[in-house]
Amino acid sequence: MTRILLASAALLLSGTSLAQGQLTVYTGRAKTFVEPIVQQFERSTGIKVNVRYGTDSQLVAALREEGSRSPADVFWGNSVGALGELAGDGKFLKLTSAMVRGVAPDYVPDDRTWLPTTVRFRVLAYNPNKIKPGDLPDSVLDLPKMTSLKGRIGWTVTYPSFQDFLAGMIAKHGEATTKAWLEGMKALQPKDYKTSNVGMLEAMRAGEIDVALTNHYYIQRVNRLNYPVETYFFKNGDIGNLGNATGAGILKTSKNRAAATRFLQALTGKDAQTFFLSVNFEYPVIGNIIQPTTMLPYSDVTKRSPRLDPAVLPKNIERAQRLLREAGLL
Repeated sequence: MTRILLASAALLLSGTSLAQGQLTVYTGRAKTFVEPIVQQFERSTGIKVNVRYGTDSQLVAALREEGSRSPADVFWGNSVGALGELAGDGKFLKLTSAMVRGVAPDYVPDDRTWLPTTVRFRVLAYNPNKIKPGDLPDSVLDLPKMTSLKGRIGWTVTYPSFQDFLAGMIAKHGEATTKAWLEGMKALQPKDYKTSNVGMLEAMRAGEIDVALTNHYYIQRVNRLNYPVETYFFKNGDIGNLGNATGAGILKTSKNRAAATRFLQALTGKDAQTFFLSVNFEYPVIGNIIQPTTMLPYSDVTKRSPRLDPAVLPKNIERAQRLLREAGLL
């Protein structure tokens, strides 16, 4: 872990070059993860980067409203759903095969309209003082059967990764199974923490809940604070372990395509990938990055995730949201 932090420090302190230019990036990622990368990119290339922050949904709406007038060169999204929406709108340029070479192939869309930048995995967080892992189900589909957890489950139904997970469930198991799962979960009276996964795990520490559906990296982050929270993976291939990417694409409206290409290459470079891992515990999309011993190796964790084409998630987002509304959860 020390080597990771040293690499991150090196990222922030490296020098500059004489190249010039401008770039506009719309991003749904938090400033914590974006600003250091942007600053390093500016120092090393001389290219000025203008960043517009917002939620993925806000920025997708903005790009649709702006149309050909948009100043954006790059969209750097927090969810496959948003990336897929823009790809479906025909907003992205097709990336060259050279740009995606060496990047985690399971998360590169077949049409190469965007590039994965990190990977997160859905997991079940649990309080080891209250729950034994041997008592937890093999599949997330069986979680509604655990009536002993009534009122003791947390989830974040408006969080994009949760909705991507539901979209994946529809793709793998169908809409009827997903609807039945939501109704079964609703009967257990789960507590909804909106989009606050950290708040949900704080509630677990406070004793409000015993298990929670979340992304793996939130558990890694609170474990640094000695929270009583552990990670549970369902059986290999279960939709409850869904791997999901963040990513970036170059917009057809871009007037700075060469600079945009360099920015995407920087996002998948070793320094940026090490930074994402050290700050947020997200899995890198390239090899040869040292991981903390508290995380499963990438080669192991990918075996636990079901194999789904990244393109199927955005196609099912609206269906997932409709099921949530029909269940009275949105």
